[in-house]
Amino acid sequence: MKKDAPSASKEVKGASRLHNTGVYMRQHWQLYLIFMMPAFLLTVIFRYLPMGGISMAFTEYNPIRGIFGSEWIGLENFKRFLSSPDFMQYLMNTLKLSVYGLLWGFPIPIILAFLLNRIMSKKTKQNIQLVLYMPNFISVIVLCGIVRILLSPTGMLNSLLGTNTNFMTMPSAFRTIYIASGIWQGAGWASIIYTAALSNASKELKEAAVIDGANIIQQIKAVEWPAIKDTVLIQFIMSVGNIMSIGFEKAYALQTDMNMSTSEIISTYVYKKGLLDGDYGFSTAVGLFNTIINIILLISMNQIVKKMNEGKGI
Repeated sequence: MKKDAPSASKEVKGASRLHNTGVYMRQHWQLYLIFMMPAFLLTVIFRYLPMGGISMAFTEYNPIRGIFGSEWIGLENFKRFLSSPDFMQYLMNTLKLSVYGLLWGFPIPIILAFLLNRIMSKKTKQNIQLVLYMPNFISVIVLCGIVRILLSPTGMLNSLLGTNTNFMTMPSAFRTIYIASGIWQGAGWASIIYTAALSNASKELKEAAVIDGANIIQQIKAVEWPAIKDTVLIQFIMSVGNIMSIGFEKAYALQTDMNMSTSEIISTYVYKKGLLDGDYGFSTAVGLFNTIINIILLISMNQIVKKMNEGKGI
């Protein structure tokens, strides 16, 4: 009975603190209201109210009449997009860029994190991390400009190869250019979360593995991988859920008239139909279709990972 006394005392103190906190909040609720109101209003105004614009997808939207004054046409915009002869091309271009980018780009930050974790010198590690993180702070448009210059007929790559090929006009080269430039820009920054997770790996287990004669691969498999496994799974699920959400700016900036067959994706199509052609209802329907596919992929992948990972997912 004496052993239970300290735990009972802690429970009483915890309940007392909780009660005092509740009393304080009731007495000074105005302060909490003032503190929370800006965040609440910003969320409602910029996150929830714009959702009303989704109704444009079901109307023949007229900017003069507005959303409520425009003619309601139901699913006609969706039928028009799905029956378009270019629908499969845009969908496949989007999926290929996303899936190839995921397959090639997702493992790179993990590998970088493992490599950085093996650097003993703190100063050397910081210098390497600085070099790896810097490309992330380059604007997408500036990055595309650099890519265009490097791959132009008079650019550095052609100078090294002794050719004068304009890679930006080659449809077959677009996906490689897009994915490779994305890996160069974002892999270092994406490795931060894995590097942080690796800091939780047990140093004692790692030292024991080294003493037992484990090589680098065995050390990673037995000690380091379990420390980042859950983080990798969550990141993978989120990446799959964003498969259809390719950045519009980069695809549009790298697009030319000659590589249109592989560079025209759903997001660039939405931009052209909505802002350039003024077909707002149709472009909203295409964007909504894109979002629905993302949600389906996210939920499906989460369920698959749960079954494969003992019920663990998002």
